This record gives sequence, structure tokens and C-alpha cells, in this order.
Amino acid sequence: MRIFGIDPGSRVTGYGIIDTQGNKSIYVGSGVIVTKEKEFHKRLHVIFKEIETLMAQNQPDVVSIENVFMHRNADSALKLGQAKAAAICGTFKSGLTVYEYAARQVKQAVVGKGSAEKEQVQYMVKIILGIKNRELRLDESDALAIAICHAHSYEMEKKMKPLGR
Repeated sequence: MRIFGIDPGSRVTGYGIIDTQGNKSIYVGSGVIVTKEKEFHKRLHVIFKEIETLMAQNQPDVVSIENVFMHRNADSALKLGQAKAAAICGTFKSGLTVYEYAARQVKQAVVGKGSAEKEQVQYMVKIILGIKNRELRLDESDALAIAICHAHSYEMEKKMKPLGR
């Protein structure tokens, strides 16, 4: 199963692609979408178009995205929500289900601690995926962590389903 993970942001959106086979996750690729436009609606358009292109290029089976959390600043939370929506809209042509995960859930799945720092997540992502000779930006490793979280959740769900269903 190929999982496309997204860490939405209005200025930098991270993405990561992994293939899973049972309990093993394999690194396929990752990167960031950097929006430099001054007008906010143009930044959203860039996110939408880039995700749409990446989806077509990578042909994932499922999409996972980080759920928006409440910032101290309501305007920042609103902008983050709009960036998330633009990213989700970029997946629509694929017709795939989009799974959402809270940041604490992602950190718990990857590090084993829901309050882990971004650098801890980045370190564990590199270990889990066997990434040795490549630097990852934090947004990139977060997107890969979201994909790993879905892989773990999917495997757990498969194990918990009663037989015969």
C-alpha cells in the first residue's frame, strides 16, 4: 500500500510518500511545497496544484493528513485550516479516502510519546525508514510521520477486525 502523508502549512507544506508491506514501511520520497506569494489565495492555489500534481505522479492508495489544532491566534488556525483544505482538494481527482490524525497521535505512533519534540519525530522517522544519507526538513519528516502513523493504524485495525468480515 502506498501512503501519501501531508503536513499542511500556509507557507510550507510537507509531503511524504511511503510504501508499506505488513509492518515494514519503505521510504519512497518526500519534500516541501514552499509558497512565496504575498496574496493568501495564491498560496492556497499553489498548495492545491502541487498536491494535485504529486498525487498524479505518485499514485498513492491512501492519503493521511495532520488535523488542525487550535493555535493561540485564531487567525493562524484559520489560515492553517484553509491550507489543509487546499491540500485535501488537491487529492480529489484521485477519489481516495483522506485520513486525519492529531499531532499527538502521530507523535505517539512514531516516537511513543505524544508530547515529543519535532526533532525527536524527525530522528525516529529516519530510523524507521532507514534514511541515512539525506537531510529532511521538519515539515517533510512530519509528513512522513503522518504516513507512518496511518500505516500503524491500518495494521492495528486489520488485526482487530473479527474474522469473517
